[in-house]
Amino acid sequence: MILLDTHIWVWWVQGDNRLTQQHQVLIQAHQTDELGISVYSCWEVAKLVEYGRLILPCSLEEWFATALAYPGIQLLDLTLPIIVESTRLTGFHKDPADQLIVATARVLGLSLLTIENRHD
Repeated sequence: MILLDTHIWVWWVQGDNRLTQQHQVLIQAHQTDELGISVYSCWEVAKLVEYGRLILPCSLEEWFATALAYPGIQLLDLTLPIIVESTRLTGFHKDPADQLIVATARVLGLSLLTIENRHD
């Protein structure tokens, strides 16, 4: 299983051209053995819609129903070990969503598919 960062998941579902060919190949390769989505990514999508930074083609509820039904998708819960691990990331930027998603990957031993490379 690989964990999809929020933007990768949204771009995949939306058919956004910012999703690189390499990302598409990796997603297709893992559709049979599961693609992880942090429940925190759902919160992040909802907040982006609330703030007007993400426009969806349907209601948020409909979008989640469709996006979470994509082949291989498994919704991953936020757990206490993940919360604790998110506070132990050294040299990492201060975005709590990114911290929790990276911590999810670390605690569950998953590779994270992202384009992020920030450390501010």
